[in-house]
Amino acid sequence: MLLALALCAAALVGAFVVAPSRLAAGSGDGDLVHHHRLIAAVHSGFVEYWRSGNRRLSPHLARVVDYWYRYHLVKGLISALLLAVLILLTIGLWRNFLKAGDRVRRAGLASAGVLTAALALLALAAVMANIQGAAAPFSSLVPMLQEGGRDPALASALDQATRQLAYSGSGTGTAPALQVMTDGFTRYHVVLAVVAAVVAAALLAVSVLLWRMTPADRTARRVTRAFGALTAVLTLGLLVLVAANVTAAAHSAPALLDALKGGL
Repeated sequence: MLLALALCAAALVGAFVVAPSRLAAGSGDGDLVHHHRLIAAVHSGFVEYWRSGNRRLSPHLARVVDYWYRYHLVKGLISALLLAVLILLTIGLWRNFLKAGDRVRRAGLASAGVLTAALALLALAAVMANIQGAAAPFSSLVPMLQEGGRDPALASALDQATRQLAYSGSGTGTAPALQVMTDGFTRYHVVLAVVAAVVAAALLAVSVLLWRMTPADRTARRVTRAFGALTAVLTLGLLVLVAANVTAAAHSAPALLDALKGGL
C-alpha cells in the first residue's frame, strides 16, 4: 500500500511539472506551451489591449488569459490529487513507524514521514496558488510583463500605465485597461484571503483534534503533539497571509502599481 502511494505521488509530481501546459493548450495554443513564446504573447497582447482603449480584452490577450486559466485549473487539480495522496502516505508512514520495532526501520520511516509531510505542505501551497491563479488569470500574468526584453511599445505602455496609477492613486479615472486590471487585482487577493481563511479553519480544527488525542503509547503521544503544534503554527501563518491579502485587496491600485514596476 505504501509503495503504491509513493509511486502514485511520484507520478503526480512528474505530471505537475510536465502536463499542465500541454493539457491546457488548445488546438491553436501550441505556441504558448513554450515559456519564451508565452512571455512574448503576454507582452504583445498587453500592448494590443492597452492601445484598444476598451475594457474588453483584445483577442490576442484573451487567448493568452484563457490558456492561463486552463493551465491553473489543470495544475490545481493535479496539486489537489497529490495533496490527498501525500496525506494518506504520511499517515501510513507514521502508523508503520509506531508499530515498527527495529530502530533502523523506525528511523527510515520517520525520515520518510517528515519528507512526505513537507511535500504535503508544498502541495497545499500549490493548490491555494492555483485556485488564486484560476480565479484571476490576467492578474497572475502581470509579473510576466517584467520578464524578458522590453520592446519600445511595451515600455511605452507600461510607462503610461504606471504614470496613470501613480497620479490617480486609486485606479479610478484611469484608462479602461487599468480599471479592469485594478478590479482583477482586488479579486486576486480576495480569493487568496478566502482560501487561506478556509484552510486556516481546517488546520485549527485538526490541531485541536490532535491535542485532544491522548494515545497510551508514549511515542505516539509525542508524534501526535508534534503534528498538533505544527498545524497550530501553520494556522497562525495563514492568518497573517489572510491579513496581508485583505490589506492588498483594499489597496489594489498601489499593489498593481508595484507589480507593474516589477515588485511583488
